[in-house]
Amino acid sequence: MSNPCSHRQIFLSLCFLFCFTFPCYVKSDELQILLTLKSALDKSSTDVLDSWAATGSVCSFNGITCDAGGSVKEIELSNQKLTGVLPLDSICQLQSLDKLSMGHNSLYGAITEDLNNCSKLRYLDLGNNPFSGPFPDISALSELQYLYLNGSGFSGRFPWKSLENMNNLTVLSLGDNPFVRTPFPDQIVKLKKLNWLYLANCSIEGKIPPAIGDLTELKDLELQLNFLSGDIPSEIGKLRKLWQLELYANELTGKLPAGLRNLTSLEYFDASSNYLEGDILEVKYLTNLVSLQLFENRFNGGVPPELGEFKKLVNLSLYTNMLIGPLPQKLGSWADFDYIDVSENLLTGPIPPDMCKKGTMRGLLMLQNRFTGEIPTTYSSCATMKRFRVSNNSLSGIVPAGIWGLPQVEIIDIAYNRFEGPITSDIKNAKEIGILSAEFNRLSGELPKEISGATSLVKIELNDNQMSGEIPDGIGELKALSSLKLQNNMFSGPIPDSLGSCASISNINMANNSLSGKIPSSLGSLPTLNSLDLSRNELSGRIPESLSFLRLNLFDLSYNRLTGPIPQSLAVEAYNGSLAGNPGLCSSTIKSFKQCPPDSGMSKHVRTLIVCLAVGAIMLASLGCILYLRRKEKDHNRSLKEESWDVKSFHVLTFTEDDILDSIKQENLIGKGGAGNVYKVMLSNGVELAVKHIWNTDSHGRWKSRSSTPILGRLSGKEKEFDAEVQTLSSIRHVNVVKLYCSITSEDSSLLVYEYLPNGSLWDRLHTSRKVELDWETRYEIAVGAAKGLEYLHHGCERPVIHRDVKSSNIL
Repeated sequence: MSNPCSHRQIFLSLCFLFCFTFPCYVKSDELQILLTLKSALDKSSTDVLDSWAATGSVCSFNGITCDAGGSVKEIELSNQKLTGVLPLDSICQLQSLDKLSMGHNSLYGAITEDLNNCSKLRYLDLGNNPFSGPFPDISALSELQYLYLNGSGFSGRFPWKSLENMNNLTVLSLGDNPFVRTPFPDQIVKLKKLNWLYLANCSIEGKIPPAIGDLTELKDLELQLNFLSGDIPSEIGKLRKLWQLELYANELTGKLPAGLRNLTSLEYFDASSNYLEGDILEVKYLTNLVSLQLFENRFNGGVPPELGEFKKLVNLSLYTNMLIGPLPQKLGSWADFDYIDVSENLLTGPIPPDMCKKGTMRGLLMLQNRFTGEIPTTYSSCATMKRFRVSNNSLSGIVPAGIWGLPQVEIIDIAYNRFEGPITSDIKNAKEIGILSAEFNRLSGELPKEISGATSLVKIELNDNQMSGEIPDGIGELKALSSLKLQNNMFSGPIPDSLGSCASISNINMANNSLSGKIPSSLGSLPTLNSLDLSRNELSGRIPESLSFLRLNLFDLSYNRLTGPIPQSLAVEAYNGSLAGNPGLCSSTIKSFKQCPPDSGMSKHVRTLIVCLAVGAIMLASLGCILYLRRKEKDHNRSLKEESWDVKSFHVLTFTEDDILDSIKQENLIGKGGAGNVYKVMLSNGVELAVKHIWNTDSHGRWKSRSSTPILGRLSGKEKEFDAEVQTLSSIRHVNVVKLYCSITSEDSSLLVYEYLPNGSLWDRLHTSRKVELDWETRYEIAVGAAKGLEYLHHGCERPVIHRDVKSSNIL
């Protein structure tokens, strides 16, 4: 008979054996789980997982923390450039895992319901990854304290009910996900331990519930970029620990609630871009504010004087409201003030002088108000200033010299005021300035030659002042300049020839000055020049032939002292009136000008050249007859660039004819019709155009033979009809009629350049592979849009236009 003691000894030995060997099995399983995770992320461009080796201890792996028993407790791999699909079915087998942090990576795919097996999780961060699909119910994760899912591409309806049992949740971050629109979830206001709630940009609609006031531990409440409406509940005043309150870009109405004054710990408050109204006096109690953003609302009344005593305030944006009265004069003088924008109000009084007292200010924006007085001299030494904008006020006096030379300023906008005095030589120090806008003031003196040192200038707008003297020759050193407006001043002397070096310029306006001398021929070499107005000056000499090469939308040389023949390409109807007031000009084609003598403008060398060409033409006549048939056969396949083209623009153009011609090729073909082909043209600046290419045919439908005669010299009846039709289309300006930018014509074909509408036609939507379901609201909008376009053609044009081909394929 066996001894009972020996049985007990055997049993105890087995127990000890199991207890000592079980951890080995667990560690072996955890090693395999982590190696599976590493394999799933093997395409990552990082070495953070290099330490995850089969021969190593899991507790020594990068990003892994173990508990006292050696089991994996935390996985911290956020912001490690990881990519791949998370194997949650494997990860959630880690029995002791209470933290999974994988945020700020490039993880993709769906999050599966296997996540529920990580039931001990207290910390879960999957935020800022490109996941897809809906987020699963996670009711099993009742111990969660931190949940970060923001900015992760989740869609569909979020499982709000799964939050009901998460009573210990302190951080909830679900924002920046395209969820289905839903009212403010009731489950949120029951999470009494929350101190951080981020629900921005996640399609929440309806009213903010008064019960939000029960979340008294909240320090950060962010509900911006949603569809919230109604009043801000007064109960929000119970959130006395609140440090940040973000409500901007919603549809909130009503006044700032009286309870707002209780939020004395608030440092960041943004309720901009809503429909809030009334005064803003409640904010005078928020003495710890660092940033106050209430722009684009309907607030009225004055700016509380107490804001001038706020010791922490660095940002203030109140623009586009109806605020009145002065700004506190001590505003921004206490802290490292950054910027102020109170534009588009009805504010009065002087500009507060000490906002750049600490030398940190970057933006002063006060345009479109009723401010008076001078610009405080304190801002002339504000070296950090980037944007100085005080236009459309009633400011006066001399602009402090240092303002012109602020070293980091990118825009100086003082237009539409009563400023006097000169632009000083300090402008040479403004190396970063792109826009100088000072039009409609009383500035005087010369444009300093030192302006050539401001090499980043893109726009110079000094029109309608009292400036005089010569335009400095160094203006040609401004290679980035695109617009030069000096009209309505008292400038004199010649137009600098160096202006022809400003290769980026598209607009030159020097009208109504006292400029003299000849028009520089160098202007004809400006590749992007679109508008040239030199009218009402004292310019003399001939019109440079080089101007013929320009494709101008606006051209005006009227009322000068120009003489000689008008270049043939400028003697067109589009420039009618642009040469008036120059009695010394002559033309053989424009009847309002005197006729030019037969040899007018023709030098001896030119006459000799013409004789030589005539002799050469006779000698080549026989050869031309031989080549005629061959050329006729090859005519249809020729390069479009071989044609002589005439461009008629009907809007300001940002492209040249070469941009269009280079794109007329097979790979850009998007449609064919009875009259020609349609091509999609992508410009270098990203703008898309649609170009219809129409070949001219004779009455029998045959291609016309090529001719070297310019298009304007020979117009058939059909071509005249085409030109009349284009002229009619070019005059149409309506949102429901496709915009015609220009026509580009040769003798044998024509190009019509339209705006490009990427969504195709109604026919496409109804019948092709692009077919989509059109609800009745959409159908109604299409019908009304088409009707409005037709109504405009029939009754809104100067001469009624009959479409004659209304069908679904012509409704874009």
